[in-house]
Amino acid sequence: MHQMTLAEIARGLADKKFSSEELTKVLLARITQLDPQLNSFISLTEDLAIEQAKAADARRANGESGALLGAPIAHKDLFCTQGIRTSCGSKMLDNFKAPYDATVVAKLAAAGAVTLGKTNMDEFAMGSANESSWYGAVKNPWNLEHVPGGSSGGSAAAVAARLLPAATATDTGGSIRQPAAFTNLTGLKPTYGRVSRWGMIAYASSLDQGGPLARTAEDCAILLQGMAGFDPNDSTSIDEPVPDYSASLGDSLQGLRIGVPKEYFSAGLDPRIAELIQNSIQQLQKLGAAIKEISLPNMQHAIPAYYVIAPAEASSNLSRFDGVRFGHRCENPENLIDLYKRSRGEGFGAEVQRRIMVGAYALSAGYYDAYYLKAQKIRRLVKNDFMAAFNEVDIILGPTTPNPAWKLGAKNSDPVAAYLEDVYTITANLAGLPGLSMPAGFVDGLPVGVQLLAPYFQEGRLLNVAHQYQLNTDWHTRTPTGF
Repeated sequence: MHQMTLAEIARGLADKKFSSEELTKVLLARITQLDPQLNSFISLTEDLAIEQAKAADARRANGESGALLGAPIAHKDLFCTQGIRTSCGSKMLDNFKAPYDATVVAKLAAAGAVTLGKTNMDEFAMGSANESSWYGAVKNPWNLEHVPGGSSGGSAAAVAARLLPAATATDTGGSIRQPAAFTNLTGLKPTYGRVSRWGMIAYASSLDQGGPLARTAEDCAILLQGMAGFDPNDSTSIDEPVPDYSASLGDSLQGLRIGVPKEYFSAGLDPRIAELIQNSIQQLQKLGAAIKEISLPNMQHAIPAYYVIAPAEASSNLSRFDGVRFGHRCENPENLIDLYKRSRGEGFGAEVQRRIMVGAYALSAGYYDAYYLKAQKIRRLVKNDFMAAFNEVDIILGPTTPNPAWKLGAKNSDPVAAYLEDVYTITANLAGLPGLSMPAGFVDGLPVGVQLLAPYFQEGRLLNVAHQYQLNTDWHTRTPTGF
């Protein structure tokens, strides 16, 4: 059962080959048995899962249907779940039980999805390796000595290890696509505003976006269908009709114009990954796509701009965690200032403190114009590059990451080296564009991903291209040894 995709589970439940309760119990047992190797879960919700599975079975018995009805998933631990710990991977929120469900959680529950638990993540989504979590690092199931990527590494590791078929995740600068590449999954960052951020604990409000992680594009289409849609509770949510993502998966790629930015193939890209990307390009050409070289000239400025904007927004968002209303509170504070200082000093880890300080500095008097304002101007230039490119091509293709997954601890002493691993992913967040990573091969036994970017609200096109590619390749079917 654990090898089934979401689509296969939907068919099996519809054909009464098994019940949601049976499947849920099998996967909960598998998580209990195998997750100690991976540390991909922070919380298991066995009682809730069994209750939801029984309810889904009853709904099917009454004639209801739906691709997510009875399907087991997990949520990244920054989506608020009523009455269940929502920790954001931090000591600061270790004792926090959300009083309400995030919109994404509520929508998927209404569709009949079964929540198995909450997955591990970099603390407050700040990281590219899933090593900054207060609950310990997550291991990559393809090689337990390597990172699974971050910040959605728990969701990625759990799905890659076949502990469950799909999971929710979030992407602020590549935190869905990079873990997908590192663990041989398909991961989609939707257009900014496509998926509600209400109840999703914020890192950088103008960049964060929720999305699906699964083994196939078909499964991502199913999960995104349940997540997407306008939410009046979220001021950044966009009132745009949600198409049937599964309906366009079978469309032909004949005549599709694919742009390949020359800037992607610089000295920083592992040549073995470059070769796999070229192989992917050739495969898509066989399916009828036309390839054109394009340029994204301001890409070189994206990383410094991102690492001013994101920490600036984080310093503002995380000011609410002060030990007063909820979260960690220091013992016996002498006064209000002592309460703030010690609660935050004890509750936040090193990477979170580093980014808060960078952000506060960039926003301070005398430096706002020099750093934050200039970074926002670069952000506009990055967006303009994409708009010009999409006048010539339908999608943009390139590597998801410059290197395969690195060893645990390899970049801990040099945070900037880890930041540079986001070079291909952060531009989509700065521009608000949808992006997808899909499996493209292996380097030294570690998975490699190819990234696709599309114009706003063209998630269906990304899923269509990825699905057609996966019908003609088998990278996404490979399973890590031991799982």
